[in-house]
Amino acid sequence: MSMTPATDANILWFLPTHGDGRHLGSSVGGREVTHDYLAQVAQTADRLGYYGVLIPTGRSCEDSWVVASSLLPLTKQLRFLIAFRPGLLNPSLAARMAATFDRLSGGRLLINIVTGGDPSENTGDGIFLEHDARYEITSEFLQIWKSLLAGGEVNFSGKHLRIDEGQLLFPGVQKPHPPLFFGGSSDAGIEVAADLVDTYLTWGEPPGPVAEKLGRAAAAAERRGRKLSFGIRLHVIVRETAKQAWEAAEDLIRHVDDETIARAQKRFSAMDSVGQRRMAALHNGSRDKLEISPNLWAGVGLVRGGAGTALVGDPDQVAARMKEYMEIGIDHFILSGYPHLEEAYRFAELVFPRLPVRHSYTKFGTSGHRGPFGETVGNFFRPGEARAAG
Repeated sequence: MSMTPATDANILWFLPTHGDGRHLGSSVGGREVTHDYLAQVAQTADRLGYYGVLIPTGRSCEDSWVVASSLLPLTKQLRFLIAFRPGLLNPSLAARMAATFDRLSGGRLLINIVTGGDPSENTGDGIFLEHDARYEITSEFLQIWKSLLAGGEVNFSGKHLRIDEGQLLFPGVQKPHPPLFFGGSSDAGIEVAADLVDTYLTWGEPPGPVAEKLGRAAAAAERRGRKLSFGIRLHVIVRETAKQAWEAAEDLIRHVDDETIARAQKRFSAMDSVGQRRMAALHNGSRDKLEISPNLWAGVGLVRGGAGTALVGDPDQVAARMKEYMEIGIDHFILSGYPHLEEAYRFAELVFPRLPVRHSYTKFGTSGHRGPFGETVGNFFRPGEARAAG
């Protein structure tokens, strides 16, 4: 199915509730992720004008709902894309939590549904279901959740879940419910997306495979009389020159040894996630050829599960690659970089002006603010005034 190009896009950042630092797979340059630090990242993303931040879920992360709630009064416009697993939460409780957060935030809630592809983590959480059964639960959960938020009495009897005379007394702000984001590369995942979600997510594969997958999801939704929007999850390493960017990419994995890679890849191979298998196939655990597509680098996936690729290059190159994804229908980019505080600034400063961004953002150097904007030169004049005077 041919995809409709996106004319503009929402750009989101990422809260590293599972840890942060300057190097992957190493404690060298590791950074303590305290509440103060998460607040710094969130407030920076808010001030720079990112559309929102993704807060991940899983046993390696702090709880996404608690983190988002704690940061809500510290931010102004920032939306919170809260990830959670349907199998761990009753749909009625999840609906009340969503409605409360949506009201208290004035409509700043986004929801990321994560079915979960790690059998070990699932059983550790008390979920003893095969791959397709987990997607059946996700489907039933979302049907109940959406019905409750839409209002009225809800009765549902499915294979896994049942609710009688359910009701949400205090509705949320966004109608009919906060936007639903969801990713699943398997046939079962695509069916859930086509039936129930608003934005279908993919990890950062080259544009060709991404277009094929999005086309399948779009066609499945169209058969149901629905239309999806599309998002992509990527890391980004942008510098003023391409040479600097590629050096930064190599530096990011400088302390990763072969044993660490082998242990990580063995762990990933035990997962039943189709998306994770697709990520692993991009590099097969080898450092030999990590640029898998122009400016698309798979080095992150050597040791990190889930999103394993990064856009690497100068600002024009990174923007060009993002526009290529927009040509195949992507209109949400969920980005991250190491460390997340500094890289949020770097991407906003260098790439925002080169993209058709849907939301408002900080335009550096154009403010009417008369205070310090760039360090005063020679303790006498502001940056730019020297050229004007010359």
